[in-house]
Order: sequence, then structure tokens, then C-alpha cells
Amino acid sequence: MTKLSVNINKIATLRNSRGGNNPDLVKVALDCERFGAQGITVHPRPDERHIRYQDVYDLKAVIATEFNIEGNCKEDKFVDLVLANKPAQVTLVPDAEGQITSNHGWDTIKNRDYLKEMVSVFQKEGIRVSIFVDPVVEMIEGAAETGTDRIELYTEAYAHNYFADREKAVVNYIAAAHHANKLGLGINAGHDLDLHNLHYFAQSIPGLLEVSIGHALISDALYLGLETTIQKYLQQLV
Repeated sequence: MTKLSVNINKIATLRNSRGGNNPDLVKVALDCERFGAQGITVHPRPDERHIRYQDVYDLKAVIATEFNIEGNCKEDKFVDLVLANKPAQVTLVPDAEGQITSNHGWDTIKNRDYLKEMVSVFQKEGIRVSIFVDPVVEMIEGAAETGTDRIELYTEAYAHNYFADREKAVVNYIAAAHHANKLGLGINAGHDLDLHNLHYFAQSIPGLLEVSIGHALISDALYLGLETTIQKYLQQLV
């Protein structure tokens, strides 16, 4: 079964809006695990507008499932943070400073040599590496040449077009996944996956190992409760 990693950035955003420690980010992460999530994802940014760098240390000390840290490896502070905490996985995302959310994958051809160097830095410390990419065969090939362990397919385009024509929306992702499988790359996915579109995506993508979901899941939890919501997302992955 595809693993569910819960991105808890939005919990940190809520906490930071009032100061203090309510909601308690660490408690929420532990509850997500207790409710069935197989991983916890965070995406710290330089301005620490949601996940703070100290949060990463606090979470690493207690998380029992897979810990996934996302971010831009062109930020030295991010690289130092990952190496200090040694999560199960680091996901390399080409965010610009101040970017609201991730909105494109790496150009793995243009940045191949750089990414190859960074992949090696993390792998030498026993950290699995995933590179955030668009569902383009050439980008998959470029990722494979960096030596990365996995790719994460950027699924915004799929989610945006799902209701108009779900078969058309997923076709590029299927092609990308087949190519990744052929090249020996593990496949993750994330961005705008939700209770409406997740099941079809998971059933369509061969070899899908993990999805990382935050915004939609936390939004659903406002109505359904966190435990029920996590269970519903897990059911979409069966």
C-alpha cells in the first residue's frame, strides 16, 4: 500500500498566528502517527513563517515513523538542518525565497551536476533523497542521472484538471511513473491531492510508494476531525 505522510506545515501556521504553542506541533505529529499516518513531512522555509528550524529538532527527537524534510538545498541553512537531524528522507524542492507554496519541479537537465553533488551530500549521511519533478519523461531521466533514490511527482496539474477529464489529467503521470520504474527510481507524489482525486491517482500510478499531503488534509480535519480524516485518506490508498 502507498504510504501516507502528513505535512504539518498548516498546523505550524495556525500556531504561529497567535504565538505560544497552541496547537502543539509535536503533539499533533504524534497524534497523526497514532491515527495511522506512516510518515510526517515538514517544509521549513527561510522566514520560518510556519515550520521553525527548532521544530525540526523537536520532531526528530520523537517521531517513530518516517520523517521527511522538504526544502531548497540551495539554502545552506536548510542543508545544515537536514544533516544535523538525519531524517529518513529529504525532498529537494526548487522554491524561490518568499514563495507561498511549491509550484514547479526541478529542471534536472539544467541542474544535473548541481543536484548530483547535493544528492551525494545527503546520501553519504544515510539520508534517502527524493527530487521534486514535473511529470516529464526528460526530467525523470535527468533525475536518474543525479543518483537520487526517488522522485516526487508534482501533482498540481493533475488535481487542477481532475474533474474536467481525469484520464487526460493523469496520463503524463502514468508515463512518468513507467519511465521512473524502468530507471529504478522510487516514486512519491504530492501537491493538491485530496479526498476527491487521491484514490484514482493512487490506482493509476504504478509503483507509487508515498504521498505527502498537508493543506487538503488539515482543511478536511476542521470538519471531520484529525483521526477520521487520516483514516479516510488511508482508505483512498488501499
